[in-house]
Amino acid sequence: MLYPVYVHKDEGSAYGLTFPDFPGCFSAADEMADLPRMAQEAVELHFEGEDIPIPTPSVPEAWAGDERFEGGYWMLVDIDLARIRNAPVRLNISLPEYLVRQIDNYAKAHHQTRSGFLARAAEEAMRAR
Repeated sequence: MLYPVYVHKDEGSAYGLTFPDFPGCFSAADEMADLPRMAQEAVELHFEGEDIPIPTPSVPEAWAGDERFEGGYWMLVDIDLARIRNAPVRLNISLPEYLVRQIDNYAKAHHQTRSGFLARAAEEAMRAR
């Protein structure tokens, strides 16, 4: 999901990253190219071991006029939420028998599990919308 990240850089310093949607979460990077990687890493660490809800992304306009975010610029960073809380959750679903057979055959042919295939298919479907 795309989350706004406020980037600021003082002369002679690294790029600082602040996440308004995740209070207390911040990071830094020496190179601009490293900002997305450092953002992902910071968010993963922020939620590690915590049982707090992951907020939906805001938009930079929501923070306009906030004095904490002056003198820098905004970036939208794609945060992979699957890497934050990736513990498996057991669920019970019902599908037509023919479809389950097709899923199992496809997954086996591609060296996947049924669960792995369904998870990947769901992620791709949501990314495509």
